[in-house]
Amino acid sequence: MSLAVCLLFDPEGDRAVREIWARLEREGVPTLLTHTHRRHLPHLSYAVAVRWELETVLERVAALPDGGPFPLEFHGMLAFSRGRAALAASVTAEVARRQELVTAAVAGAGADLHRHYIRGSWVPHVSLATRAKEAQLPLVARAVSDALPLTVTVVRAALIDSGAGERWPLDRIP
Repeated sequence: MSLAVCLLFDPEGDRAVREIWARLEREGVPTLLTHTHRRHLPHLSYAVAVRWELETVLERVAALPDGGPFPLEFHGMLAFSRGRAALAASVTAEVARRQELVTAAVAGAGADLHRHYIRGSWVPHVSLATRAKEAQLPLVARAVSDALPLTVTVVRAALIDSGAGERWPLDRIP
């Protein structure tokens, strides 16, 4: 599937996103709770590679400077194609700069980035619904609006293979 450089949240933030997932699942809206291997974590992806050499990507990303933990705010929802919906993340210029450094490192490792993660194309988001039907989008919007505003703290990072759910924790937060 893909290899993502993921930002992971503090326990409260993780729980808040999981509560939205659970509410949507009760309403019949598929989320990452039940998608593929069912081991997904609430996260924000800095970069997603569709072809990669794990050791090289890990080496390049691990060499990036530690930016440390930071707050991440959500004030709305995004609707993407094929029934995908997400929390819209509000990021600072510093976080956008960090994302560009990560994508440059991943590309520099010889990996092929997904087109939505190349410089200038990133839409920072946290995935909620994976295959919502058009009639279910109001349910998603209600669940999101009931949870907003939401602030989480990014406290760690990892490389995650989305196909298998396998994770490689990073020692720092790029």
